[in-house]
Amino acid sequence: MLDMLQERRSVRQFEPRPIENVKRAQLLEALLRAPTSRGLNPWEFIVIDNPETLKQLSTAKAAGAGFLAGAQLAIAITADPEVSDVWIEDCAIAAITLQYTATTLGLGSCWAQLRLRKNSQGKDAETVARKILGLPENFRVVCVIGLGYPDQSLPGHAREELLWPKLHAGAYGSPMEEA
Repeated sequence: MLDMLQERRSVRQFEPRPIENVKRAQLLEALLRAPTSRGLNPWEFIVIDNPETLKQLSTAKAAGAGFLAGAQLAIAITADPEVSDVWIEDCAIAAITLQYTATTLGLGSCWAQLRLRKNSQGKDAETVARKILGLPENFRVVCVIGLGYPDQSLPGHAREELLWPKLHAGAYGSPMEEA
């Protein structure tokens, strides 16, 4: 696990090569295995491989989602907030589970945040995505994860770049030595 974390990077440029069905199936299984608070599973996952839909989603927010247009696959992480009061956390767990699984399969991924974002016309990004994806009005869209084979190789972040001062020993403000 640590080896994968040391190598993982957000990937925004993808090869035009499709993701094999066996890998797609593994990604989807990983999503469904993501833990949730009290096992309520408030999330719903929209699997997108239609190039036109990916292009539309790439403009759902003003900046930071353009890479979706070049992804071979994207998964919208959505939820019904009436099912659980911690739907945001449950969706975030599912999203990172998906991203870590993608890395272990030799795929790249990147998170496009939609919750609390606007598009270039000032419209709510979630509302735009909800319409594109045909979601019920009460559903929320936390993010869309773009997936594909990386078009470039990026090195992992060096250990020296890690933010060790963010670790505190026992209480905030008590420095912790590097592990």
